[in-house]
Amino acid sequence: MSYVLKGLKILDFSTLLPGPFATLYLADLGAEVVHIESPTRPDLLRLMPPFANGQATSQSYLNRNKQSVALDLKDPANIELVKSKIADYDIVIEQFRPGVMQRLGLDYQTLSEINPKLIYCSITGYGQTGTYKDKAGHDINYLALSGIAGHSGRIENGPPALGIQVADVAGGSMHAVIAILAAVIERQQSGKGQYIDISMTDCVVTMSNLAASASLAGNQHQSPESGYLNGGTFYDYYETQDGRYLSIGSLEPQFMQGLAQSLELPILLEKGASYAAEDHAAVKQAIQNKIKTKSLSEWQTLFAALDVCVEPVLKLEEALHSDLAQQRGWVVQVPLKSSSQQTEAQLACPIKFSRSTIRYEFVGQQLGESQNW
Repeated sequence: MSYVLKGLKILDFSTLLPGPFATLYLADLGAEVVHIESPTRPDLLRLMPPFANGQATSQSYLNRNKQSVALDLKDPANIELVKSKIADYDIVIEQFRPGVMQRLGLDYQTLSEINPKLIYCSITGYGQTGTYKDKAGHDINYLALSGIAGHSGRIENGPPALGIQVADVAGGSMHAVIAILAAVIERQQSGKGQYIDISMTDCVVTMSNLAASASLAGNQHQSPESGYLNGGTFYDYYETQDGRYLSIGSLEPQFMQGLAQSLELPILLEKGASYAAEDHAAVKQAIQNKIKTKSLSEWQTLFAALDVCVEPVLKLEEALHSDLAQQRGWVVQVPLKSSSQQTEAQLACPIKFSRSTIRYEFVGQQLGESQNW
């Protein structure tokens, strides 16, 4: 098979979501990932319901294509074992609090003396420096400190509790993948590895890119329901007659005109581009009153033939079985083991290449299944 990252070897000491999701992408793209796990303190992913085919579905997904090796890192013999093998690896990724890997003797300084080409990535909540570096945190805390939660949600109800881990994934996982692959390319020229410090909070704050640039350089500060994208305009969600929702994103003039015509709302063309808050409130109320007159399926039928940036708000199970999901291959059947005919449905890697393929060899392994690494 033609895998874009074939030949890269990774030691993954991470748990839960940020590190494992990063190495999932790298493994899907062909890298060889050995996941080092504690034999006595199992990753919480392994304990998190629901379960299918004998193990947690999140474990089966996040650790597919990876070898599971159980090592007690408190045992000096296992530390020496890792050191004896590190020359064969390109990348180390870990997710402990700052200082833990140093106390274990597996920090970048120690391992890079054995393998100067080693690329070593640490993912933490607040980075390796600063007064927050030793604090515990979760996704909700990183979003709170980044300012994202402060300009999201509704004035009356406050910040929304999201159903996904934005900081963990978009902040930690994706930035780690970018940084690691950038370091791999740089190493081709310098012949040297380097250390990467990924703070999930540092990274997720950049997702407020437009609002932050307006605040920093334009002295324009965004609060909930005050901007183009956070409810301050008619770009929003609207409840249908049957209690479902439509997403309306018809900001550009041609889309706004099409929306106004389809809904028979001249007020949208008259006041939709206004900067006045009272005009936006009137437009949104007019849209909401109109959307409330039909069911979601009725609106889907109407807007299916129109190109005006209006789409239904789908439940996750609807989205995963939608026409778009089938057309774009969102779901893939992954073998339970390399040679197994049994499979488990999982999210596919969304990256598509013209020549190279994505790797789907097996779901996440049982703890310690690949001890001969």
